[in-house]
Amino acid sequence: MPGGRPNILLIFTDQQRADTIGSLGNPVIRTPNLDRLRSEGTAFTSAYTPSPVCVPARCSMIYGQYPQRTGCYDNAFPMPEDGRESFVDALTRAGYRTHGIGKCHYTPDPHAMRGFQTRETQEEIVGAPEADDYLKFLHAAGFGGIADPHGVRGEMYYVPQPAQMPAEYHPTQWVGDRAVAFIGRESRSGNPWYLFCSFVHPHPPFCPPSPWHKLYRAPLMPLPKLPPGSESLRMYVNRHQNRYKYRDQGLDMNLLRCMKAYYYATISFIDFQVGRILEALAQAGVLDETMVIFTSDHGELLGDYGCFGKRSVHDSCAKVPLLVRLPGRFPGGAIRNDPVSLVDIAPTILAAAGTSISTHAPDGLDLADVASGRSRRERVYMQYQREGLAVYAAVSARWKYAWSAPDGREYLFDRIGDPEETRDRSGLPFCRQAQEEMRRALIGFLREAGETCALDGNIWRKFPKQEVPDNPDAGLIAQDHPWARARLPGYSGEPD
Repeated sequence: MPGGRPNILLIFTDQQRADTIGSLGNPVIRTPNLDRLRSEGTAFTSAYTPSPVCVPARCSMIYGQYPQRTGCYDNAFPMPEDGRESFVDALTRAGYRTHGIGKCHYTPDPHAMRGFQTRETQEEIVGAPEADDYLKFLHAAGFGGIADPHGVRGEMYYVPQPAQMPAEYHPTQWVGDRAVAFIGRESRSGNPWYLFCSFVHPHPPFCPPSPWHKLYRAPLMPLPKLPPGSESLRMYVNRHQNRYKYRDQGLDMNLLRCMKAYYYATISFIDFQVGRILEALAQAGVLDETMVIFTSDHGELLGDYGCFGKRSVHDSCAKVPLLVRLPGRFPGGAIRNDPVSLVDIAPTILAAAGTSISTHAPDGLDLADVASGRSRRERVYMQYQREGLAVYAAVSARWKYAWSAPDGREYLFDRIGDPEETRDRSGLPFCRQAQEEMRRALIGFLREAGETCALDGNIWRKFPKQEVPDNPDAGLIAQDHPWARARLPGYSGEPD
Protein backbone atom coordinates (compact mmCIF):
# COMPACT_ATOMS: atom_id res chain seq x y z
CA MET A 1 0.00 0.00 0.00
CA PRO A 2 1.40 3.45 -0.90
CA GLY A 3 2.75 4.86 2.37
CA GLY A 4 0.87 2.15 4.27
CA ARG A 5 -2.46 3.65 3.20
CA PRO A 6 -4.94 1.65 1.14
CA ASN A 7 -6.67 2.82 -1.99
CA ILE A 8 -10.38 3.19 -1.32
CA LEU A 9 -13.14 2.18 -3.73
CA LEU A 10 -16.74 2.91 -2.77
CA ILE A 11 -19.18 1.19 -5.14
CA PHE A 12 -22.59 2.73 -4.65
CA THR A 13 -25.97 1.84 -6.12
CA ASP A 14 -29.29 3.64 -5.96
CA GLN A 15 -32.39 2.05 -4.47
CA GLN A 16 -30.99 -1.47 -3.98
CA ARG A 17 -32.68 -3.61 -1.37
CA ALA A 18 -30.58 -5.47 1.18
CA ASP A 19 -32.06 -8.82 0.14
CA THR A 20 -30.63 -8.77 -3.39
CA ILE A 21 -27.35 -10.66 -2.87
CA GLY A 22 -27.47 -14.33 -3.80
CA SER A 23 -25.10 -15.70 -1.16
CA LEU A 24 -26.89 -13.79 1.61
CA GLY A 25 -30.07 -15.77 1.16
CA ASN A 26 -31.70 -14.80 -2.13
CA PRO A 27 -32.11 -18.04 -4.13
CA VAL A 28 -33.27 -16.30 -7.32
CA ILE A 29 -30.91 -13.40 -8.03
CA ARG A 30 -27.53 -14.06 -9.66
CA THR A 31 -24.74 -11.93 -8.19
CA PRO A 32 -21.48 -13.91 -8.50
CA ASN A 33 -19.23 -10.89 -7.99
CA LEU A 34 -21.10 -9.55 -4.97
CA ASP A 35 -21.00 -13.12 -3.67
CA ARG A 36 -17.23 -12.99 -4.10
CA LEU A 37 -17.03 -9.74 -2.12
CA ARG A 38 -19.12 -11.34 0.60
CA SER A 39 -16.87 -14.43 0.77
CA GLU A 40 -13.65 -12.39 0.73
CA GLY A 41 -14.87 -9.59 2.99
CA THR A 42 -17.31 -8.84 5.80
CA ALA A 43 -21.06 -8.58 5.28
CA PHE A 44 -23.04 -6.29 7.58
CA THR A 45 -26.55 -7.69 7.46
CA SER A 46 -28.27 -5.06 9.63
CA ALA A 47 -27.14 -1.97 7.73
CA TYR A 48 -29.61 0.92 7.58
CA THR A 49 -29.84 4.19 5.75
CA PRO A 50 -29.98 7.30 7.98
CA SER A 51 -32.77 8.59 5.71
CA PRO A 52 -34.62 6.41 3.19
CA VAL A 53 -34.35 8.81 0.25
CA CYS A 54 -31.49 9.75 -2.08
CA VAL A 55 -30.14 13.20 -1.18
CA PRO A 56 -30.24 13.04 2.63
CA ALA A 57 -28.84 9.50 2.65
CA ARG A 58 -25.88 10.57 0.51
CA CYS A 59 -25.46 13.75 2.55
CA SER A 60 -25.31 11.78 5.81
CA MET A 61 -22.83 9.36 4.26
CA ILE A 62 -20.29 11.94 3.06
CA TYR A 63 -20.42 13.99 6.28
CA GLY A 64 -20.76 11.02 8.65
CA GLN A 65 -23.70 12.71 10.38
CA TYR A 66 -27.36 11.91 10.86
CA PRO A 67 -29.91 14.21 9.14
CA GLN A 68 -30.57 15.88 12.49
CA ARG A 69 -27.08 17.40 12.21
CA THR A 70 -26.79 17.92 8.44
CA GLY A 71 -30.20 19.60 8.19
CA CYS A 72 -30.92 17.58 5.02
CA TYR A 73 -34.17 15.62 5.40
CA ASP A 74 -35.50 15.12 1.86
CA ASN A 75 -34.42 15.64 -1.74
CA ALA A 76 -35.51 19.29 -1.76
CA PHE A 77 -33.38 20.19 1.28
CA PRO A 78 -29.92 21.64 0.60
CA MET A 79 -26.78 19.91 1.79
CA PRO A 80 -24.64 21.91 4.25
CA GLU A 81 -23.07 25.07 2.85
CA ASP A 82 -21.38 26.11 6.12
CA GLY A 83 -17.83 25.05 5.37
CA ARG A 84 -17.96 21.67 7.08
CA GLU A 85 -15.74 18.98 5.59
CA SER A 86 -16.91 15.82 3.91
CA PHE A 87 -14.77 12.72 4.24
CA VAL A 88 -13.75 13.35 0.62
CA ASP A 89 -12.41 16.78 1.66
CA ALA A 90 -10.39 15.07 4.37
CA LEU A 91 -8.98 12.49 1.94
CA THR A 92 -8.01 15.18 -0.56
CA ARG A 93 -6.33 17.18 2.19
CA ALA A 94 -4.46 14.03 3.27
CA GLY A 95 -2.94 13.56 -0.19
CA TYR A 96 -5.39 11.11 -1.77
CA ARG A 97 -6.29 11.41 -5.45
CA THR A 98 -10.08 11.72 -5.26
CA HIS A 99 -12.46 11.14 -8.15
CA GLY A 100 -16.20 10.58 -8.53
CA ILE A 101 -17.92 8.71 -11.35
CA GLY A 102 -21.69 8.68 -11.77
CA LYS A 103 -24.58 9.89 -9.66
CA CYS A 104 -23.82 12.17 -6.72
CA HIS A 105 -27.24 13.88 -6.48
CA TYR A 106 -25.87 16.89 -4.63
CA THR A 107 -28.07 19.85 -3.67
CA PRO A 108 -28.38 22.75 -4.19
CA ASP A 109 -25.61 22.56 -6.82
CA PRO A 110 -25.53 19.18 -8.60
CA HIS A 111 -22.08 20.00 -10.00
CA ALA A 112 -20.49 20.80 -6.62
CA MET A 113 -17.26 18.95 -5.88
CA ARG A 114 -17.69 18.55 -2.08
CA GLY A 115 -14.09 17.40 -1.74
CA PHE A 116 -13.53 15.67 -5.07
CA GLN A 117 -10.66 16.83 -7.22
CA THR A 118 -12.47 15.63 -10.35
CA ARG A 119 -15.85 14.20 -11.30
CA GLU A 120 -17.39 12.45 -14.32
CA THR A 121 -21.11 13.11 -14.03
CA GLN A 122 -24.17 11.01 -14.70
CA GLU A 123 -27.42 12.20 -13.14
CA GLU A 124 -31.01 11.10 -13.69
CA ILE A 125 -32.48 14.40 -14.91
CA VAL A 126 -30.36 17.25 -16.24
CA GLY A 127 -31.19 20.65 -17.66
CA ALA A 128 -29.19 20.19 -20.86
CA PRO A 129 -27.19 17.33 -22.43
CA GLU A 130 -23.96 19.32 -22.29
CA ALA A 131 -24.27 19.49 -18.48
CA ASP A 132 -23.87 15.72 -18.04
CA ASP A 133 -20.75 13.75 -19.06
CA TYR A 134 -22.69 10.57 -19.77
CA LEU A 135 -25.24 12.35 -21.96
CA LYS A 136 -22.43 14.02 -23.89
CA PHE A 137 -20.88 10.57 -24.46
CA LEU A 138 -24.21 9.03 -25.47
CA HIS A 139 -25.11 11.78 -27.91
CA ALA A 140 -21.60 11.87 -29.40
CA ALA A 141 -21.99 8.12 -30.07
CA GLY A 142 -25.03 8.78 -32.25
CA PHE A 143 -27.78 8.29 -29.68
CA GLY A 144 -28.92 11.93 -29.51
CA GLY A 145 -32.51 10.89 -30.11
CA ILE A 146 -32.77 9.18 -26.71
CA ALA A 147 -34.68 11.52 -24.43
CA ASP A 148 -34.84 9.18 -21.42
CA PRO A 149 -31.47 7.42 -21.08
CA HIS A 150 -32.35 5.99 -17.66
CA GLY A 151 -35.83 4.88 -18.66
CA VAL A 152 -39.13 6.66 -19.23
CA ARG A 153 -40.23 8.22 -15.96
CA GLY A 154 -43.48 9.85 -14.84
CA GLU A 155 -46.37 7.75 -16.10
CA MET A 156 -44.05 4.76 -16.72
CA TYR A 157 -42.08 5.01 -13.49
CA TYR A 158 -42.98 1.46 -12.50
CA VAL A 159 -43.47 -0.04 -15.95
CA PRO A 160 -40.51 -2.38 -16.68
CA GLN A 161 -38.84 -1.45 -19.96
CA PRO A 162 -35.78 -2.56 -21.94
CA ALA A 163 -33.15 0.15 -22.26
CA GLN A 164 -33.20 2.24 -25.43
CA MET A 165 -29.48 1.75 -26.13
CA PRO A 166 -27.25 -1.34 -26.50
CA ALA A 167 -25.52 -2.70 -23.41
CA GLU A 168 -22.15 -1.16 -24.35
CA TYR A 169 -23.72 2.34 -24.20
CA HIS A 170 -25.94 1.73 -21.17
CA PRO A 171 -25.41 4.12 -18.23
CA THR A 172 -24.38 1.21 -16.00
CA GLN A 173 -21.73 0.09 -18.51
CA TRP A 174 -20.44 3.69 -18.82
CA VAL A 175 -19.82 3.88 -15.07
CA GLY A 176 -18.05 0.51 -15.19
CA ASP A 177 -15.93 1.59 -18.17
CA ARG A 178 -14.89 4.83 -16.53
CA ALA A 179 -14.04 3.06 -13.25
CA VAL A 180 -11.86 0.50 -15.03
CA ALA A 181 -10.06 3.30 -16.87
CA PHE A 182 -9.45 5.26 -13.66
CA ILE A 183 -8.05 2.23 -11.84
CA GLY A 184 -5.69 1.36 -14.67
CA ARG A 185 -4.48 4.94 -14.94
CA GLU A 186 -4.14 5.93 -11.28
CA SER A 187 -2.76 2.67 -9.95
CA ARG A 188 0.42 3.32 -11.93
CA SER A 189 1.01 6.59 -10.10
CA GLY A 190 2.06 5.03 -6.80
CA ASN A 191 -0.16 7.45 -4.88
CA PRO A 192 -3.23 6.37 -2.88
CA TRP A 193 -6.60 7.13 -4.44
CA TYR A 194 -10.27 7.26 -3.54
CA LEU A 195 -12.84 6.41 -6.21
CA PHE A 196 -16.60 6.86 -5.82
CA CYS A 197 -18.19 4.56 -8.40
CA SER A 198 -21.90 5.38 -8.33
CA PHE A 199 -24.62 3.73 -10.42
CA VAL A 200 -28.04 5.32 -11.04
CA HIS A 201 -29.60 1.86 -11.20
CA PRO A 202 -31.50 -0.14 -9.96
CA HIS A 203 -33.50 3.06 -9.36
CA PRO A 204 -36.77 2.91 -11.32
CA PRO A 205 -37.71 2.81 -14.10
CA PHE A 206 -36.28 -0.69 -14.27
CA CYS A 207 -34.61 -0.73 -17.70
CA PRO A 208 -31.81 -3.26 -18.20
CA PRO A 209 -30.22 -3.48 -21.65
CA SER A 210 -30.74 -6.33 -24.08
CA PRO A 211 -30.16 -9.25 -23.57
CA TRP A 212 -30.04 -8.71 -19.79
CA HIS A 213 -33.77 -7.98 -19.78
CA LYS A 214 -34.30 -11.70 -20.48
CA LEU A 215 -32.10 -12.92 -17.62
CA TYR A 216 -35.08 -13.38 -15.30
CA ARG A 217 -38.55 -14.41 -16.44
CA ALA A 218 -41.54 -12.81 -14.78
CA PRO A 219 -43.58 -15.98 -14.09
CA LEU A 220 -40.61 -17.41 -12.17
CA MET A 221 -40.28 -14.42 -9.86
CA PRO A 222 -41.52 -14.53 -6.25
CA LEU A 223 -44.46 -12.33 -5.42
CA PRO A 224 -44.03 -9.32 -3.12
CA LYS A 225 -44.57 -9.48 0.62
CA LEU A 226 -48.33 -9.10 1.17
CA PRO A 227 -49.08 -10.40 4.67
CA PRO A 228 -52.66 -10.40 5.96
CA GLY A 229 -53.56 -6.91 7.10
CA SER A 230 -50.92 -5.24 4.90
CA GLU A 231 -52.98 -2.07 4.83
CA SER A 232 -52.43 -1.59 8.57
CA LEU A 233 -48.65 -1.50 8.03
CA ARG A 234 -48.76 1.37 5.57
CA MET A 235 -47.82 4.90 6.55
CA TYR A 236 -48.97 8.16 5.01
CA VAL A 237 -45.70 8.32 3.08
CA ASN A 238 -46.56 4.97 1.47
CA ARG A 239 -50.03 6.13 0.41
CA HIS A 240 -48.59 9.40 -0.87
CA GLN A 241 -45.90 7.64 -2.93
CA ASN A 242 -48.32 5.08 -4.34
CA ARG A 243 -50.42 7.97 -5.62
CA TYR A 244 -47.80 10.13 -7.28
CA LYS A 245 -46.01 7.12 -8.78
CA TYR A 246 -49.20 5.87 -10.47
CA ARG A 247 -49.44 2.78 -8.28
CA ASP A 248 -52.63 3.23 -6.21
CA GLN A 249 -55.19 1.84 -8.68
CA GLY A 250 -54.89 -1.83 -7.79
CA LEU A 251 -52.23 -4.55 -7.98
CA ASP A 252 -51.45 -6.56 -11.12
CA MET A 253 -49.47 -9.59 -9.94
CA ASN A 254 -48.07 -10.30 -13.39
CA LEU A 255 -46.79 -6.74 -13.61
CA LEU A 256 -45.32 -7.03 -10.11
CA ARG A 257 -43.40 -10.15 -11.08
CA CYS A 258 -42.15 -8.45 -14.24
CA MET A 259 -41.01 -5.47 -12.13
CA LYS A 260 -38.97 -7.80 -9.95
CA ALA A 261 -37.48 -9.58 -12.98
CA TYR A 262 -36.29 -6.30 -14.50
CA TYR A 263 -35.19 -4.92 -11.12
CA TYR A 264 -33.07 -8.03 -10.56
CA ALA A 265 -31.68 -7.75 -14.09
CA THR A 266 -30.43 -4.22 -13.46
CA ILE A 267 -28.67 -5.48 -10.32
CA SER A 268 -27.09 -8.41 -12.16
CA PHE A 269 -25.81 -5.98 -14.80
CA ILE A 270 -24.27 -3.90 -12.01
CA ASP A 271 -22.78 -7.10 -10.60
CA PHE A 272 -21.18 -7.71 -14.01
CA GLN A 273 -19.53 -4.28 -13.74
CA VAL A 274 -18.35 -5.10 -10.21
CA GLY A 275 -16.61 -8.15 -11.65
CA ARG A 276 -14.89 -6.01 -14.29
CA ILE A 277 -13.80 -3.52 -11.62
CA LEU A 278 -12.40 -6.26 -9.35
CA GLU A 279 -10.51 -7.68 -12.34
CA ALA A 280 -9.09 -4.21 -13.09
CA LEU A 281 -7.82 -4.00 -9.50
CA ALA A 282 -6.24 -7.44 -9.83
CA GLN A 283 -4.65 -6.57 -13.20
CA ALA A 284 -3.21 -3.41 -11.68
CA GLY A 285 -1.79 -5.46 -8.78
CA VAL A 286 -3.71 -3.45 -6.15
CA LEU A 287 -6.71 -5.64 -5.28
CA ASP A 288 -5.47 -6.47 -1.78
CA GLU A 289 -4.22 -2.91 -1.30
CA THR A 290 -7.66 -1.45 -1.93
CA MET A 291 -10.53 -1.24 0.55
CA VAL A 292 -13.65 -2.09 -1.46
CA ILE A 293 -17.00 -1.02 0.00
CA PHE A 294 -20.28 -1.92 -1.68
CA THR A 295 -23.54 -0.37 -0.48
CA SER A 296 -26.61 1.63 -1.53
CA ASP A 297 -28.42 4.77 -0.42
CA HIS A 298 -31.72 2.98 0.40
CA GLY A 299 -33.93 0.17 -0.86
CA GLU A 300 -37.22 -0.18 -2.75
CA LEU A 301 -40.59 -1.50 -1.57
CA LEU A 302 -41.21 -3.23 -4.93
CA GLY A 303 -44.83 -4.08 -4.10
CA ASP A 304 -44.29 -5.15 -0.49
CA TYR A 305 -47.41 -4.28 1.54
CA GLY A 306 -48.91 -3.11 -1.78
CA CYS A 307 -46.43 -0.20 -1.79
CA PHE A 308 -43.74 1.21 -4.06
CA GLY A 309 -40.75 3.50 -3.76
CA LYS A 310 -38.71 4.43 -0.72
CA ARG A 311 -39.09 7.04 2.09
CA SER A 312 -40.74 4.74 4.65
CA VAL A 313 -38.79 2.89 7.35
CA HIS A 314 -39.87 -0.64 6.40
CA ASP A 315 -36.83 -2.87 5.86
CA SER A 316 -37.64 -3.17 2.15
CA CYS A 317 -36.52 0.42 1.67
CA ALA A 318 -34.60 1.31 4.85
CA LYS A 319 -32.18 -1.63 4.97
CA VAL A 320 -29.23 -1.63 2.56
CA PRO A 321 -26.56 -4.10 1.42
CA LEU A 322 -23.13 -3.43 2.95
CA LEU A 323 -20.00 -5.43 2.06
CA VAL A 324 -16.42 -4.43 2.92
CA ARG A 325 -13.25 -6.11 1.66
CA LEU A 326 -9.73 -5.31 2.84
CA PRO A 327 -7.54 -8.25 3.88
CA GLY A 328 -6.09 -7.81 7.36
CA ARG A 329 -8.75 -5.31 8.36
CA PHE A 330 -12.03 -7.04 7.49
CA PRO A 331 -12.13 -10.82 7.93
CA GLY A 332 -13.17 -12.80 4.87
CA GLY A 333 -16.50 -14.62 5.02
CA ALA A 334 -17.58 -12.90 8.22
CA ILE A 335 -21.18 -11.86 8.80
CA ARG A 336 -22.06 -9.21 11.40
CA ASN A 337 -25.65 -8.56 12.42
CA ASP A 338 -24.92 -5.49 14.58
CA PRO A 339 -27.04 -2.44 13.68
CA VAL A 340 -24.87 -0.20 11.47
CA SER A 341 -25.58 2.81 9.29
CA LEU A 342 -24.34 4.73 6.27
CA VAL A 343 -23.03 7.30 8.79
CA ASP A 344 -20.37 4.65 9.53
CA ILE A 345 -18.89 4.88 6.03
CA ALA A 346 -17.01 8.14 6.70
CA PRO A 347 -15.24 7.04 9.91
CA THR A 348 -14.45 3.65 8.34
CA ILE A 349 -12.75 5.24 5.34
CA LEU A 350 -10.97 7.90 7.39
CA ALA A 351 -9.63 5.37 9.89
CA ALA A 352 -8.23 3.22 7.09
CA ALA A 353 -6.64 6.30 5.48
CA GLY A 354 -5.20 7.54 8.78
CA THR A 355 -6.88 10.94 8.65
CA SER A 356 -9.93 12.72 10.04
CA ILE A 357 -12.50 15.41 9.35
CA SER A 358 -11.35 18.72 10.84
CA THR A 359 -14.71 20.47 11.26
CA HIS A 360 -16.78 18.00 13.27
CA ALA A 361 -16.83 14.56 14.86
CA PRO A 362 -18.78 12.01 12.79
CA ASP A 363 -21.72 10.24 14.40
CA GLY A 364 -20.66 6.84 13.09
CA LEU A 365 -18.24 4.07 14.02
CA ASP A 366 -15.31 2.49 12.19
CA LEU A 367 -16.84 -0.68 10.74
CA ALA A 368 -13.52 -2.46 11.27
CA ASP A 369 -14.07 -2.01 15.00
CA VAL A 370 -17.63 -3.30 14.66
CA ALA A 371 -16.38 -6.31 12.70
CA SER A 372 -13.80 -7.13 15.39
CA GLY A 373 -16.22 -6.54 18.27
CA ARG A 374 -14.18 -3.62 19.64
CA SER A 375 -17.10 -1.20 19.14
CA ARG A 376 -20.76 -1.78 19.83
CA ARG A 377 -23.80 0.43 19.80
CA GLU A 378 -27.33 -0.09 20.99
CA ARG A 379 -29.19 1.57 18.12
CA VAL A 380 -29.03 3.37 14.80
CA TYR A 381 -31.50 6.06 13.77
CA MET A 382 -33.42 7.28 10.74
CA GLN A 383 -35.41 10.35 9.78
CA TYR A 384 -37.32 11.33 6.66
CA GLN A 385 -38.76 14.86 6.30
CA ARG A 386 -39.56 17.22 9.20
CA GLU A 387 -42.41 18.28 11.45
CA GLY A 388 -45.86 17.18 10.23
CA LEU A 389 -44.51 15.07 7.36
CA ALA A 390 -41.70 13.35 9.25
CA VAL A 391 -41.06 9.70 9.97
CA TYR A 392 -38.54 8.91 12.74
CA ALA A 393 -37.14 5.48 13.61
CA ALA A 394 -34.69 3.69 15.90
CA VAL A 395 -33.33 0.20 15.24
CA SER A 396 -31.75 -2.10 17.83
CA ALA A 397 -30.65 -5.70 17.52
CA ARG A 398 -34.15 -6.81 18.56
CA TRP A 399 -36.57 -3.98 17.76
CA LYS A 400 -37.45 -1.34 15.22
CA TYR A 401 -39.57 1.51 16.54
CA ALA A 402 -41.04 4.27 14.35
CA TRP A 403 -43.17 7.37 14.79
CA SER A 404 -45.03 8.64 11.72
CA ALA A 405 -46.02 12.24 12.41
CA PRO A 406 -48.57 12.55 9.56
CA ASP A 407 -50.36 9.45 10.88
CA GLY A 408 -49.93 10.35 14.57
CA ARG A 409 -49.00 6.71 15.06
CA GLU A 410 -46.27 4.47 16.45
CA TYR A 411 -45.02 1.24 14.88
CA LEU A 412 -43.01 -1.52 16.55
CA PHE A 413 -41.45 -4.46 14.70
CA ASP A 414 -39.83 -7.50 16.31
CA ARG A 415 -36.69 -8.03 14.23
CA ILE A 416 -36.05 -11.50 15.65
CA GLY A 417 -39.54 -12.89 16.13
CA ASP A 418 -40.91 -11.37 12.91
CA PRO A 419 -37.97 -10.48 10.64
CA GLU A 420 -40.27 -9.99 7.63
CA GLU A 421 -42.16 -7.22 9.45
CA THR A 422 -45.57 -8.78 8.91
CA ARG A 423 -47.17 -7.50 12.16
CA ASP A 424 -47.02 -4.25 14.08
CA ARG A 425 -46.36 -4.96 17.78
CA SER A 426 -47.08 -1.42 19.00
CA GLY A 427 -49.87 -1.33 21.56
CA LEU A 428 -49.43 -4.96 22.60
CA PRO A 429 -49.20 -5.28 26.39
CA PHE A 430 -46.55 -8.01 25.94
CA CYS A 431 -44.29 -5.51 24.14
CA ARG A 432 -45.06 -2.38 26.16
CA GLN A 433 -41.66 -2.23 27.85
CA ALA A 434 -39.77 -2.54 24.57
CA GLN A 435 -41.98 0.10 22.97
CA GLU A 436 -41.40 2.53 25.84
CA GLU A 437 -37.64 1.93 25.87
CA MET A 438 -37.32 2.45 22.12
CA ARG A 439 -39.51 5.57 22.21
CA ARG A 440 -37.47 6.99 25.07
CA ALA A 441 -34.20 6.29 23.24
CA LEU A 442 -35.39 7.89 20.00
CA ILE A 443 -36.75 11.00 21.71
CA GLY A 444 -33.54 11.28 23.72
CA PHE A 445 -31.45 11.06 20.57
CA LEU A 446 -33.52 13.74 18.83
CA ARG A 447 -33.26 16.06 21.80
CA GLU A 448 -29.49 15.57 22.06
CA ALA A 449 -29.16 16.33 18.34
CA GLY A 450 -31.29 19.47 18.65
CA GLU A 451 -34.14 18.09 16.51
CA THR A 452 -37.06 19.00 18.79
CA CYS A 453 -39.73 20.19 16.35
CA ALA A 454 -41.59 16.87 16.67
CA LEU A 455 -41.45 16.82 20.48
CA ASP A 456 -43.82 18.12 23.10
CA GLY A 457 -41.81 17.63 26.28
CA ASN A 458 -41.14 13.92 26.56
CA ILE A 459 -43.89 12.87 24.17
CA TRP A 460 -44.58 13.22 20.48
CA ARG A 461 -46.11 16.45 19.25
CA LYS A 462 -49.45 16.05 17.50
CA PHE A 463 -49.74 17.33 13.94
CA PRO A 464 -52.77 17.46 11.62
CA LYS A 465 -53.38 14.08 10.06
CA GLN A 466 -52.37 13.95 6.38
CA GLU A 467 -54.56 12.35 3.72
CA VAL A 468 -54.10 11.59 0.04
CA PRO A 469 -56.64 13.56 -2.07
CA ASP A 470 -59.80 11.68 -3.06
CA ASN A 471 -59.28 12.64 -6.71
CA PRO A 472 -57.24 9.70 -8.11
CA ASP A 473 -55.46 12.01 -10.57
CA ALA A 474 -54.43 14.58 -7.97
CA GLY A 475 -50.69 14.63 -7.33
CA LEU A 476 -49.44 12.41 -10.15
CA ILE A 477 -45.76 13.03 -10.89
CA ALA A 478 -44.37 14.42 -14.14
CA GLN A 479 -40.63 14.09 -14.75
CA ASP A 480 -39.11 15.02 -18.09
CA HIS A 481 -35.79 16.25 -19.40
CA PRO A 482 -36.63 19.88 -20.24
CA TRP A 483 -34.48 19.83 -23.36
CA ALA A 484 -36.33 16.84 -24.81
CA ARG A 485 -39.73 18.53 -25.19
CA ALA A 486 -38.22 21.15 -27.47
CA ARG A 487 -37.94 18.41 -30.10
CA LEU A 488 -41.71 18.39 -30.64
CA PRO A 489 -42.38 21.69 -32.41
CA GLY A 490 -46.05 22.07 -33.11
CA TYR A 491 -46.94 18.85 -31.28
CA SER A 492 -45.98 19.49 -27.67
CA GLY A 493 -49.25 21.20 -26.77
CA GLU A 494 -47.25 24.25 -25.78
CA PRO A 495 -46.41 27.42 -27.74
CA ASP A 496 -43.37 27.00 -30.03
